[in-house]
Amino acid sequence: MFRFHDLRHYLASMLIASGCDVKIVQARLRHASAKTTLDTYAHQCPDSDDTSRAAVDAVLSQRLARDSDAPTAL
Repeated sequence: MFRFHDLRHYLASMLIASGCDVKIVQARLRHASAKTTLDTYAHQCPDSDDTSRAAVDAVLSQRLARDSDAPTAL
């Protein structure tokens, strides 16, 4: 059975999956604190190891591409 409250959980899940900051999710759900949001939805947050690896990979890839395009001094 579908409940109206299920829409809140769906919205929170969608925002988290889209990478929104916990403070944004807190504000949209009108939770009193980010702790409430994290206590309820932390299990849906992307794995921090995967996120940090992806961030490092993106920065290094950008720098390598930039450095390979730079002219070399003779």
